[in-house]
Amino acid sequence: MRVYLSHGSLSFPGYFGERALAALREHADVVRNPGVEELRDEALAAAAAGCDAIIAYRGSPGTAATFAAAPQLKAFLRCAVDISTVDVAAASERGILVTQATPGFVDAVVELGVGFMVDLARGVSRSVLEYRAGGVAQPRPGLQLSGATLGLVGYGRIARRMAEVARALGMGVLAYDPHGGTHSLAEVLSGADIVICLALSTPQTRHMMGAEAFAAMRRGAFFINLSRGELIDEAALEAALDSGHLAGAAMDVGSAPDQMPLPRLAARPDVIATPHIGGLTPAAAEHQAMDTVRQVAALAAGRLPDGAVNAAQAYRLFKPA
Repeated sequence: MRVYLSHGSLSFPGYFGERALAALREHADVVRNPGVEELRDEALAAAAAGCDAIIAYRGSPGTAATFAAAPQLKAFLRCAVDISTVDVAAASERGILVTQATPGFVDAVVELGVGFMVDLARGVSRSVLEYRAGGVAQPRPGLQLSGATLGLVGYGRIARRMAEVARALGMGVLAYDPHGGTHSLAEVLSGADIVICLALSTPQTRHMMGAEAFAAMRRGAFFINLSRGELIDEAALEAALDSGHLAGAAMDVGSAPDQMPLPRLAARPDVIATPHIGGLTPAAAEHQAMDTVRQVAALAAGRLPDGAVNAAQAYRLFKPA
């Protein structure tokens, strides 16, 4: 079996790694992306010519153009839980299997969220920047997390773990999920001192946190986005910060390319931003990389791998080479 690994030289160390690569080579002949840039569309198909499968970093989306130009491709393995970068319908039309990994980043994202909460509540970054600018940081009262209320918008695996950690810190927790939760969205927004967005990104949840939602939050509350940039109307968030209705925000994602925070928002003194690093720990990255290794091993053995999302349409798997 021949596999194309799309991770370029910059993304490979953090999002796949040597241990996973060594394990992958036990099951397949591996062709690596030798460049810095991630390839897409016809360029990705050309680089993967002759390969049975592509293991895809998020910089190499599974587009209709890629699938149309890859007549030998049997499987497109997304090295992540998120398959929003994959045109599953186009893959299915061509008989190409699409897979996803299981979440190995739950604790990593939760830990970043806790860091965001502490930073916003106590003005840590603000004080650091004041000192680094050559001034003397001014002591200001902060929010004590113990006794405060956390509002969770979305109640999947990460949010449930976040709720456990928040309760251990002495926080109250309110949770809403578009697919069913313990509270209404209005209750979560109006009742929380800190709101964290962890909802799934779907056409229905696009801009779910907009002007109306921010207005429903308590004056002086904090907002954190650890999910996807498209869930937030960033102009509305900026307006809520400008007016002073929100005391601050933190984000690991945004509408800039590759789900990065929008630079204009990230540069604000009342915003804490990180460059989409929520799941970027060796343990989290290797978990998902090893999922793809197991998927390749299954394919090489003639078995349907775990994580398949369109098995019924993947007719190329069963055609003679």
